Amino acid sequence: MSDADTAKNASAHLLVVDDLEVNRDLLARRVRKLGHTVVFAENGIEALERLAAETVDLVLLDITMPGMDGYEALSRMKADPALAHIPVVMVTAIDGVESVVRCLELGADDYVTKPFNPVILRARIESSLAKKRAADLSLKLLQSLSREMAIAQRIQLGFLPEALPELPGWEIAASCAPAKQVSGDFFDALILPGGNLAFTVADVCDKGVGAALYMALFRSLLRAIASEGSADETPADTLARTTAFTNDYIATVHGRDNMFATVFTAILNPANGRMDYINAGHDAPMIRRGSATELERLAPAGLALGMMEGGVHEVQTIELRAGDALFAFSDGLTEAIGESGPFGEERVIAALQEAGSGAAALIARIGAELATHVGDAPAHDDVTMLCLTVK
Repeated sequence: MSDADTAKNASAHLLVVDDLEVNRDLLARRVRKLGHTVVFAENGIEALERLAAETVDLVLLDITMPGMDGYEALSRMKADPALAHIPVVMVTAIDGVESVVRCLELGADDYVTKPFNPVILRARIESSLAKKRAADLSLKLLQSLSREMAIAQRIQLGFLPEALPELPGWEIAASCAPAKQVSGDFFDALILPGGNLAFTVADVCDKGVGAALYMALFRSLLRAIASEGSADETPADTLARTTAFTNDYIATVHGRDNMFATVFTAILNPANGRMDYINAGHDAPMIRRGSATELERLAPAGLALGMMEGGVHEVQTIELRAGDALFAFSDGLTEAIGESGPFGEERVIAALQEAGSGAAALIARIGAELATHVGDAPAHDDVTMLCLTVK
């Protein structure tokens, strides 16, 4: 039997609220004949006390009562997050449109009038209970999904470096902020055999669970293949081999999914500042040279990885010197939407043009400006940043 069928056949627990004993007894008999249990309250105050003390599936609530009438009790129920989900059927001798409208505006699910018609009463009760069962089942499924997503988020965080490498004379910092619970962006950094620093910033197409699954695949392939290089392999050869294998694997084995990733990946020799890199369709990283205000851009030289088998990705080389700063990012940064529009590159450029800022300070400043720009608006896309500075 399914969860829905089980819920449909389950006995419900009802609260009957009426100041007249004869009405309470009559409603109780009707409710019990339907296979449900019942408890009582004589006015709105007692009803709220009962609801605070035990779990109730449905309230049959009279309108005219001393102490606290049905309108006030209903209003307080719907204002309380712990009680607002409980369906309420108003029970009244008042047969007027204004009364019905007021009850519905306050949040009542339905109403019946006195004297009770058994058929109508049963229909109102079962209809309201059916809606609650459906809502309860949806909530149960949502809570289960939330637990699964929390597990996925925790696992995915494990794919990001727990700590970034430390190199004398260099500072590296990075951050990744998912738009949803899981991300299609990632960054990575590791020391290769021989002492060179390999690092990557990547953005898998799309967002959410699908992108997160491929994020894990791209990250694992790039890291594993780069680490396999022989002692006599040059950094350029390592990059070419790593990107070629990753590209062809995704394009051939998973081509039916049409998933790809823009990737900026590089290998730095910290002893002399030589950096070989491949930009596979990624937003061009920025380089500030010392105190110069003009920034260099490392433009793409090849398609995103996974788009086409046999794609060629050119390895390029630059040298980083004392005072330089390299800033790589995903497009979620510049495209982040605030009240004034996209965040844009101008704020990033302004932050980089302030010579002397370390990697962590640069990312912190840009992150703070981004948060101010976006405000309370929902995240538009994952945002990843990586900064490398030479002291």
